[in-house]
Amino acid sequence: MQQKHNIQIIEWEDLDKRKFYSFGVFMTMAIRATVYPATLIRTRLQVQNGRSLYTGTYDAFRKILRAEGLRGLYRGFMVTTLTLISVQAYITTYELVRKYVSNYSKDNTLKSLVAGGSASLVAQSITVPIDVISQQLMMQGQGEHLTRFKVKPKMGATRSVFFSQTRDIIGQIFAADGIRGFNRGYVASLLTYIPNSAVWWPFYHFYAEQLSKMAPSNCPHLVLQAVAGPLAAATASTVTNPMDVIRARVQVEGRTSVIETFNQLIREEGFWGMTKGLSARIISSAPTAIVMVVGYETLKKLSLRPELVDSRHW
Repeated sequence: MQQKHNIQIIEWEDLDKRKFYSFGVFMTMAIRATVYPATLIRTRLQVQNGRSLYTGTYDAFRKILRAEGLRGLYRGFMVTTLTLISVQAYITTYELVRKYVSNYSKDNTLKSLVAGGSASLVAQSITVPIDVISQQLMMQGQGEHLTRFKVKPKMGATRSVFFSQTRDIIGQIFAADGIRGFNRGYVASLLTYIPNSAVWWPFYHFYAEQLSKMAPSNCPHLVLQAVAGPLAAATASTVTNPMDVIRARVQVEGRTSVIETFNQLIREEGFWGMTKGLSARIISSAPTAIVMVVGYETLKKLSLRPELVDSRHW
């Protein structure tokens, strides 16, 4: 009878860091390009009042594609490529904090929770200004009436139009709110993504372990991890979606108070308003989780120090 292997977690000290960072850039770009349309749709659904523009995720996809073309689903995408920096900061912080916490506790749930929350804190400090700009660009086209800032369409090469629109939005944000405008929604982002990350990692490892107990002994661990990823993503998305709705409104509509935004949302749309964009968020987070988990776990395996390669079961 074939021996059953528990899923082994590849830790920071097991990695060849040069390979890890080199491969990580390509993995991050592939994930961003794959899920960006769902991120754009989620943002528009969360900011609209009731169902004034779209009735749901599929309706939004259909209308954007028909009215704005494929390019409309990628508005602001080039700006978000700057988040490559925050992604590298995220994974480095996650792995280093796991290593630090392991000096005090071997409990994997605790290590994942603390490391996930810490990684999100560092990453969001870099990401928020990028999000503020990219979300304003996402809202252009059919959603421009929902935001304070609008860009005038310009003729010319695609590249020059992109830089012109981005520069235009940056100028409008600075003129209206100064430097502080680029950190609008920072607290709301922390309240959204720190819990999201802190919940995702423990559930990811929990689901992977539970699946490994039920799966045949010869089942590749990468398959189990690929299933555990979206399960964890759906769990974390459901738990943190109310704050994600508030974060989107604060950043796009220029609000200053998280509590006031919450109260107004409840008054106008009831508790249903807190679920806005949830399906789009799960739709975007589930494939993201699959790609991220397969990519990240493969990345870590490819980055193993040579002497450890044969010690890890795939």
